[in-house]
Amino acid sequence: MQTTAPGAPGIPPRWTTSAKDGIGTAINLASTVSFTLSHGILNEIYFPREDKAAIRDMGLIVTNGVDFFSEEKRNTNTQTHQVAPGVPAFTINNVCPENRFEITKQIVTDPLRDTVLQRTDFKINKKDDYHIYALMAPHLNNMGANNSAWVADYKGHPMIFAQNDDVALAFACSVLWKKRSVGYVGMSDGWQDLKEHKRMAWEYQTAENGNVAMIGEIDLEKTNGHFDLAVGFGANASEAAHQALSSLMEGFECVQRKYIEEWKNWQAHLRPLHQTATELGGMFRLSAAVLRSHQSKNFPGAMIASQSIPWGNAMGDDNRTGYHLVWPRDLVECAGGLLALNASEDVLRVLNYLMATQEADGHWPQNMWVEGTPYWQGIQLDETALPILLIDLCLKQKILDENDLQKYWTTVRKAAGFLLSHGPVTQQERWEEQSGISSFTVAATIAALLATADFADNMEEPQIAEYCRQTADAWNDSIESWLYAKNTRLAQEVGVEGYYLRINPTQTPAADLGDTTMQIKNKPDGENVMPITEMVSIDPLALVRFGLRAADDPRILNTLKVMDAKLKLETPSGDCWYRYVNDGYGEHEDGSAYNGIGIGRPWPLLSAERAHYEIAAGHISRAKELLQAVENFSNNGLLPEQIWDADDIPKKELFHGKRSGSAMPLVWAHAEYIKLVCSVMEQNVFDMPRHTQERYIKKKTESDRAIWRVDLPNHVLPKGKILRIETVSPALIKWTSDNWQNVNEKETEDMGLGIHYIDLPTRELVNEKIEFTIFWKNKNEWAGENYIV
Repeated sequence: MQTTAPGAPGIPPRWTTSAKDGIGTAINLASTVSFTLSHGILNEIYFPREDKAAIRDMGLIVTNGVDFFSEEKRNTNTQTHQVAPGVPAFTINNVCPENRFEITKQIVTDPLRDTVLQRTDFKINKKDDYHIYALMAPHLNNMGANNSAWVADYKGHPMIFAQNDDVALAFACSVLWKKRSVGYVGMSDGWQDLKEHKRMAWEYQTAENGNVAMIGEIDLEKTNGHFDLAVGFGANASEAAHQALSSLMEGFECVQRKYIEEWKNWQAHLRPLHQTATELGGMFRLSAAVLRSHQSKNFPGAMIASQSIPWGNAMGDDNRTGYHLVWPRDLVECAGGLLALNASEDVLRVLNYLMATQEADGHWPQNMWVEGTPYWQGIQLDETALPILLIDLCLKQKILDENDLQKYWTTVRKAAGFLLSHGPVTQQERWEEQSGISSFTVAATIAALLATADFADNMEEPQIAEYCRQTADAWNDSIESWLYAKNTRLAQEVGVEGYYLRINPTQTPAADLGDTTMQIKNKPDGENVMPITEMVSIDPLALVRFGLRAADDPRILNTLKVMDAKLKLETPSGDCWYRYVNDGYGEHEDGSAYNGIGIGRPWPLLSAERAHYEIAAGHISRAKELLQAVENFSNNGLLPEQIWDADDIPKKELFHGKRSGSAMPLVWAHAEYIKLVCSVMEQNVFDMPRHTQERYIKKKTESDRAIWRVDLPNHVLPKGKILRIETVSPALIKWTSDNWQNVNEKETEDMGLGIHYIDLPTRELVNEKIEFTIFWKNKNEWAGENYIV
């Protein structure tokens, strides 16, 4: 027997498909391991936390030792079922196309231990000398490289081990392994051995520091085709082995029973949005389980965006994060879904997590590991506005009361200060691609400032309350100037006066953009520039969703016509929408994986967002149609990030109107689905902010001010308005309205959140020019230029 496997370090590692059929974890905090399923086998297992993948996959191979080779994930017809509604425990049935055999598996995690358990029944339909093997690819610590695997015993029990730094796994069977081996993937692994020899001819003892795989043969004679596999985890081999062995000793039935009972108990406390899973909206319990399964055990309140890596089977260690990160925006949206279910304890954990991960200056990272370490370095204002709106929604839904504001006021205060000093221009908008003023971000920011004003009143800080309302009003009045384009080529093509833009990255009013172009990401050179006025997006729906514009506002109706002309896709499953024109995040035309460039595909999430618009417009029947479409887009109840929009490509598992290779499940989509089910039932938008609709749609409040900042210059002041000059540090403003014949000067005031301002008495001025300059007191220097409005 050769001790060391040859072929180090193996071929470059790859992850696995994002097309999940199920995800699962114990609902309690004692077990920190979770899993995903696809193509009839276990895919990634996550340990020691939700953002750390530990294996690529684990499946069975069946041979006859002579001329037959069958791999579960490629060579069987598979079906995956939940054992009960809303319980992420699964039964998988894999049938040989030649009807030689049938494999039935049940999969759970041990609620008391860091172990994944799989019960297997192997039924022979056509007699032969079958051999069955379990093959697993460790990817510990989010890495396929630098893993070491070896064969050893733990207190007399044969096991197969792997380790990467401070994480180890142990692979054990309920009966003694008949044979065991480890090797380097593509060179000396068990798959290569069985494919060539149809039996285990290799029995290597160690494979160090590489892309490794482990294999064990199950003794069919001793098991009679009935056996349990355990994958245990720990900080070292002994801990992992102890977990695996203890779970086997506990017994699969006992472990499964406890797992299911705990999930049923949690589901029993949720708001029953529907009675059966066959009703429209009946996916809500499964969606609830998806949300809960993505919550962190180590850092309560954290929720990753998806337990998947988009186009994972084409991705290696350079894309090890996948969607295993916390996006504060997605987190708030998911908390809204939990709130619609009355899962108040889960929502409060999210709020407390947000308090703990807020940066010192008041913003939240674009995304982060579950403990709060930033990953990407962009700053998106909606990620700072939405936590404020979540607190407001909790007040609206009465899981918080006014007395709780004291606890959250410091968080809100800092966040509002950041919004005031940086908004409404965001460094990157919600789809992580462009800086400027976007319709979604400005809507969320204005709504958050009004909520802050209400909180400030309750905290007896009237100056902050007044300033936040004044700023919200001024920005709300400016939306059309910033974002409503008229008389463009596209407007003429669709037959409308104008429409709201996705984003305006310039300081130029929308009406004056003309042929101004912008750079777009994820497109080949030569295709990555287009006119700003043709960057149509679904984002302007946020103006209705956040209560700033009425659903029947003529400008909104015009924008809907343009959206549908450019972004709507009709499929046999229902209508779906693209994010924006010329989106480059998706497969290539031939269906090959996104690799930094591609073609954007439609998002089921956006069908749910459009349905919320229809509810705001009073079109309940249309909202129900779109709710049905979202359900139709699901894969075994899991919602994909994108669906395929072209002719079927069966070899790449791409079918029109069904999942693409992007993330699945997208947890945000499940949260939006839950909120939609609730909104349809109540015939009212569940998460509409409390203050915006009353102030801007019913009362039609207008601003008496226009705001000027160095980074947001305002060149034209409407008649009758006060010019407010804002700075982020103390300053002296010197100004004139008569070409410096008369000079005025005044120091700025501190409004209480780090913003300094002065209101110039410009109401009575008509057709005049205001010229001013700034003396920065902290630097003891003049700005060095004059500014003109």
